[in-house]
Amino acid sequence: MNLMAMPQTERPREKLVRHGAESLTDAELLAIFLRTGVRGKSAVQLAMDLQAEFGSISALLTADRRRFESCHGLGLAKYAQLSAVLELARRHLLEEVDRGDEITSPAAIRKFLALQLKGAEREIFYAVFMDNRHRILHREPLFMGTISSATVHIREIVKSALACNAAAVIVAHNHPSGVAEPSAADIRITRRIAEALSLVDVRLLDHFVVGESQVESLAERGLL
Repeated sequence: MNLMAMPQTERPREKLVRHGAESLTDAELLAIFLRTGVRGKSAVQLAMDLQAEFGSISALLTADRRRFESCHGLGLAKYAQLSAVLELARRHLLEEVDRGDEITSPAAIRKFLALQLKGAEREIFYAVFMDNRHRILHREPLFMGTISSATVHIREIVKSALACNAAAVIVAHNHPSGVAEPSAADIRITRRIAEALSLVDVRLLDHFVVGESQVESLAERGLL
């Protein structure tokens, strides 16, 4: 069905205004981003085809420029537009975690770390240092790795924690393979980090493993 032939209340933009963005399907949200379809296809139909071609919204949003622009209906302008939207989302979450409020929801830090690490081609080990009220004092990527691993220097984590007078730390790293399942090495290094930090009265709150579509928590699995 052509988009203009749809009842006005069912068109994605009008539906969003009336019922909120959460009421839309992935294809409808993508159609609003695309704005227009191509010859013979509405924006919604094009969005559904792109979902099928990439396999997931995540794969589409993190596709490199060459792959993105190779699809019919996409191009440099839409790639630039999408990059800007993703960066705005990342900066929005940065403001949320940096404004000095107490972090009471694990979901907020989880989303932030996913945006920081998801889709990276190499493994990155990231740390968030907090005070005793769980307000962020400092955050930074500490170690960069090869395509499959990052060398973690526990001494550097402890030094950084002491330098900002942290009372608690959350660490995270990505798996470039896209699979978020913690490895045996991930579990071992987590326990070593927790033990080293405890010697200086700093608590390791969690270690997140970021994959393509999931973020796994070692604390939730009882592995801390």
